[in-house]
Amino acid sequence: MNAPESLKSLLPAATGPFSGKEVAHESAVLHVSGEATFTDDIPELRGTLYAALVTSPVAHGRLTGPHNGVDKAALLAEHGVVAVFTAEDIPGENNCGPIVHDDPFLCPGELNYLGQPVAVVVAREMVYAREAARKAKLSIEELPAILTIEQALEAQSWVMPSKTVVRGDAAAALAAAPHRLSGSTRTGQQEQFYLEGQVSYAVPREDGQLTIYTSSQHPEGNQKEAAAALNLQTKDVEVICRRMGGGFGGKEGNASIFSQSAALAAFLLKKPVKLRACRDDDMLITGKRHDFRIDYDVGFDDAGRVLGLDLMLASRCGPTMDYSGPVNDRALLHIDNTYYLPNVHVVGHRCRTHTQSSTAFRGFGGPQGMFAIETVMDEIARHLGKDPLAVRRANLYHASADPATLTTQYGQQIEDWVGDQVIAEVEAKADYAVRRAEVAAFNAAHKTVKRGLALTPLKFGISFTATLLNQAGALVNIFNDGSVAVNHGGTEMGQGLNTKIAQLAADELGISVARVRVTATDTLKVPNASATAASSGFDLNGAATRHACEQLRARLAPVAAEALGCTAEQVVFGGDGVSSPTGQFLDFKTLANKAWAARVGLSQTGFYRTPEIGYDPLKLQGRAFYYYCYGASVSEVELDLLTGEWRLLRADMVHDVGRSINPAIDRGQIEGGFIQGMGWLTMEECLWDAKGKLLTHGPSTYKIPVASDVPEQFNVHLFDGRNIKPTPFNIKATGEPPLMLGLSVFFALKDAVGAVRPGPAPVPLVSPATPERLLLAAQALRRA
Repeated sequence: MNAPESLKSLLPAATGPFSGKEVAHESAVLHVSGEATFTDDIPELRGTLYAALVTSPVAHGRLTGPHNGVDKAALLAEHGVVAVFTAEDIPGENNCGPIVHDDPFLCPGELNYLGQPVAVVVAREMVYAREAARKAKLSIEELPAILTIEQALEAQSWVMPSKTVVRGDAAAALAAAPHRLSGSTRTGQQEQFYLEGQVSYAVPREDGQLTIYTSSQHPEGNQKEAAAALNLQTKDVEVICRRMGGGFGGKEGNASIFSQSAALAAFLLKKPVKLRACRDDDMLITGKRHDFRIDYDVGFDDAGRVLGLDLMLASRCGPTMDYSGPVNDRALLHIDNTYYLPNVHVVGHRCRTHTQSSTAFRGFGGPQGMFAIETVMDEIARHLGKDPLAVRRANLYHASADPATLTTQYGQQIEDWVGDQVIAEVEAKADYAVRRAEVAAFNAAHKTVKRGLALTPLKFGISFTATLLNQAGALVNIFNDGSVAVNHGGTEMGQGLNTKIAQLAADELGISVARVRVTATDTLKVPNASATAASSGFDLNGAATRHACEQLRARLAPVAAEALGCTAEQVVFGGDGVSSPTGQFLDFKTLANKAWAARVGLSQTGFYRTPEIGYDPLKLQGRAFYYYCYGASVSEVELDLLTGEWRLLRADMVHDVGRSINPAIDRGQIEGGFIQGMGWLTMEECLWDAKGKLLTHGPSTYKIPVASDVPEQFNVHLFDGRNIKPTPFNIKATGEPPLMLGLSVFFALKDAVGAVRPGPAPVPLVSPATPERLLLAAQALRRA
């Protein structure tokens, strides 16, 4: 939003030196020195108690007997235990479902996954609470469980109705196509594995109020749900989050399970209560990335151009809705990736299972949709004996006389297409053609070690698909010593949001970034904030901060003009102060003091709502996104066919970040996103037993990428462009899109396996491409 019309005539331009510079992360020194305060580091008040959760030992069952099946007397007899609370003790609504209120934070009767919280045990020490919770005796009638996508498909078990996207006539195009292939593949789940686990500290205040310190991407959600659970008004609950040690979507909705449990205990006991889940409990209780089964039927011509495509996407959602609706919608919206699909029919099934409710994860369904179409492109290339890059190029969106060639399957016109330029740039920087020949020569000379090379592109839409969430507020306070405090509704989880906001505010006011402090997210300062998700944290909160600063500049300009002897329109903000056309200068501290003395308001809220978007979530049609991000990566791998072990030899990527407000932070986001995407596709595997217990529930059993998995040649390049939309500094988002760059690692591994037996036979490799799956795929090719 712009400043009000009454202020526009007084609004001089701001010039500043900080946007576009590699300003250090605002918490970098604190992180390295160990002085950064996370939720668990907050000094505890006298009388603080500690909580742990009793969880279900079965995947599906029914709690029987008094106290929701919990033997409270036995728990209260345990050493140090002071209280036990179950669903019957909740004064108000028992819900932690972020969209549909179908998810109790304490089970009231029917158990729907192994690990579901049933009760809160409160003790004098954390170790006592945890020990007692593990000894809890539950009265349960066990019931049959649906655990897999296949079981859910057979039973037609859905958390919500299936959805379909249609363009053209896929059936007719398939029937008439010169070539046709069908197959099935899978993507795996992924644990967010944030370094800082789930933690909340609830502190009762006077007059029935409550303050909750929590590690959450959505403090406003925690605030509303805690108020509803305790029969309070929203104004009576304050939620504060200074920083998180990672989130990746796992602290968007799931944090409410822990914050509400702590809040319930604190409210009823009138004592401060901390709940910090151990890693095992965290992983057993919280949701993962949705895993997908993908069935495809594709028709194409001799060049590999897709003429008709029929896709089925089925995801394991768990027992409740959580974010499964929009996650699956986004998968359907991203099955095109960078490709024009003239005739397409895609159906998405949201499978209800008795496993943890799958939840938000970086990319939010987009990676699964892109994996589907990239698998199709890869198999077309193998069938035709072509370089996969040639097939990908043949299908790219492109400008032509027919506007349909730049229109998505959901009816949105692409206005900022640079995907072909990004692909061409990374192809050149990575020496793709030369290395393709070198890989072929290497594979011809080696029998037990093979190399693979792949170039994969990405196009990712930026905005919440729920239109109402595309809004943000900010509060900017200027103090009379010239220092500035900014508060906004976004949360800092290590991604550098607060650093970018500080740079933006400094430039808008023409001051040094050292004058700006971005304070902890606080629901009583900036209300009704959306979650920090959908890669929109800076787009939304930065624009709201800019709006507040514009109004403050307009208010300060007349004060500056009087001191400088010029008109308000002639005042220039910059250089840590203001100046006139004649060279007169006034430092910002003096200006702020003069404004305060003149009784000019130095506090201002800002607001922003994303323009232009309009989208029908039921029909999956319309302008779902404000703009798109583009990227492409080239990965080369070496695979040992005797052990299944592999190395990433080199990775090159070009990513479109618009105009980067902080290139160092953006490069860090791209590097981290790529490695996290690689982890999802190659090594991070969630394994379950036949009873529905997650077996990979800690760092000893769940493998994530480590420093040794980063290639020695790791080349990250920022595409030289700018956002055609007026985002702050014309930036583009860097939160989620880089994760999809990791697709090139999977398809490079698939290329290496395919070298075992060149020819049209499909490579039976699914994600994650663990050493075992790589060996099995190679063995299957030998037998084909």
